[in-house]
Amino acid sequence: MRQDAVRGHLDGLLLAVLEPAPLHGYAIIIAVQQRSGGALELRTGTIYPALKRLERLGLLRSSWEGTGQRQRRCYELTDAGQRYLATERTAWQDFTTAIGSVLNPVAPQPHGLAT
Repeated sequence: MRQDAVRGHLDGLLLAVLEPAPLHGYAIIIAVQQRSGGALELRTGTIYPALKRLERLGLLRSSWEGTGQRQRRCYELTDAGQRYLATERTAWQDFTTAIGSVLNPVAPQPHGLAT
């Protein structure tokens, strides 16, 4: 899938994979890839600036967690992030319905015939 297909939907994708539980950056990349059946491959240069921006907006919070001698930053949704994700889901449904109506129109019924 083209990388530009994700543009405009990245925030919703990141928030959605963080909804069940906090994840670190690489785990977020893997979660998006797995959920999309391999169709979406995000780059670290794409997600880390987006994660920082979402944190500045108050939609995410992060903390450092240690695994052995390694420290990695984990991200989780805030209450505001949950609300924003719900809004994104509604907007996505509206968008796909509108585009689907254009790309796959329902054949008009002849007059006098009800469906």
